[in-house]
Amino acid sequence: MAIPPHNSGPIAATLIPGDGIGPEITEAVVAVLEALGAPFQWDVQQAGLAGITSGGDPLPAATLESIGRTQLALKGPLSTPLGGGYRSATVRLREAFQLYANLRPGRSLLPGGRFENIDLILVRENLEGFYVGFEHHVAVGDDPRAVAMATGITTRREAQRIIRFAFEHALAHGRKKVTIVHKANVLKLLTGLFLEVGREVAKEYEGRIACDDRIVDACAMQLVLNPWQFDVIVTTNLFGDILSDLIAGLIGGLGAAPGANIGEKAALFEAVHGSAPDIAGQGIANPTAMLLAAAMMLDHVGRVEQAERLRGTIDAVLTSDNIRTRDFRGTASTRDYTEALIRRLKA
Repeated sequence: MAIPPHNSGPIAATLIPGDGIGPEITEAVVAVLEALGAPFQWDVQQAGLAGITSGGDPLPAATLESIGRTQLALKGPLSTPLGGGYRSATVRLREAFQLYANLRPGRSLLPGGRFENIDLILVRENLEGFYVGFEHHVAVGDDPRAVAMATGITTRREAQRIIRFAFEHALAHGRKKVTIVHKANVLKLLTGLFLEVGREVAKEYEGRIACDDRIVDACAMQLVLNPWQFDVIVTTNLFGDILSDLIAGLIGGLGAAPGANIGEKAALFEAVHGSAPDIAGQGIANPTAMLLAAAMMLDHVGRVEQAERLRGTIDAVLTSDNIRTRDFRGTASTRDYTEALIRRLKA
């Protein structure tokens, strides 16, 4: 939930640069935020491959301690090592701090794409579903891995919490409708409970927020055919993972997609794209997603004016100045783009 507004002074926050292009885009974001007025006082920590190098663990104890203290973190992309039994540091962070709500806005940044004027919010349940990792093999004959089985989980409590979060977020941000996405026609119990709870919660908001529901495959098709019919979407963990990337595709890719993981005691904001080791060190990485995540972070701590100024500056540099990195059909380097943002902020 939102931290009470901070009226003055920098706010303590954990900064995780990440792997691959992470340090480059993090450096750009920190410089832009300095020009915005230095709203955060950073405690820099490591995770992912950098965490293994510094502390022998993709999620070092020092990083967990820092987030527990600041209750606020901005994270670059992390890599999960292949082999060795390591679990995703991002998933572990969500579990460690019970970051139950994954918030993924999708807003058009560039004109001239396949879709214009997209402005959607996807709210994804972050702790349950098939991502709980309850999996095992069943042996058949001489094959010990002949059958793979997974168990999904939906609890009434978590369904109520995430769906109510979606409605409250819609109210707080002037949204008009929440769509509950499910697969209750087939997964009658697992997602049927999610739909049942959704309809119950929706009654509490009648007259304030409209509500409808969609089967997930129909929702995916309709997002491509007519995305403007949607406003806020709330769904389960697996479906939210898939649909959030689909929405990112509508707005030009993951380079334009920020994310937030929010719990009762901490909030983690991130660039949701990968670490892109193939372009690391080349000075061409795009920091936009992490900048937009920082704007969400500013909203979260009550610095709404700074958040809007940051988003407005990004829009102006991309559209009025036409300064864009290669993934946004431009030629600017990371430094060119960063300096353009800073010039506008200091103007």
